[in-house]
Amino acid sequence: MKTIKKIIGIVILALVFASFTSLIQDEWIVPEKYQNMSNPTDADVDLSIGKSLYNKHCKSCHGKEGYGDGTKAEEQEGDLGDFSSEEFQAQTDGALFYKTTFGRDDMPEYTKKMPDDEDRWLIINYMRTLEE
Repeated sequence: MKTIKKIIGIVILALVFASFTSLIQDEWIVPEKYQNMSNPTDADVDLSIGKSLYNKHCKSCHGKEGYGDGTKAEEQEGDLGDFSSEEFQAQTDGALFYKTTFGRDDMPEYTKKMPDDEDRWLIINYMRTLEE
């Protein structure tokens, strides 16, 4: 009987540990250097370029309004986020720059497709307009 209780206890601990580690893995850690980075572009200038770049590189997954409902969204495994949400909009420009630059999981790295940092900053300016 004690052996069964020990086995059940071990199984429960293993499940709790597995749940906890999956939560940690889902968090996207952004280095402080990027968290504190300021957007060097003017949000009021070249917004149409940011929108055009968004439509070319982001819309197919993230959708026209940034709801994560693009034509390729079903093919992705992770949460594509909702760019209109308070949680998304509360992120710093630097954090968004880091995520769009380096990617992870289904989110591709954009340093090769879009080597000019300014282009990614312009996309961030456009994503800010998707706020509800």
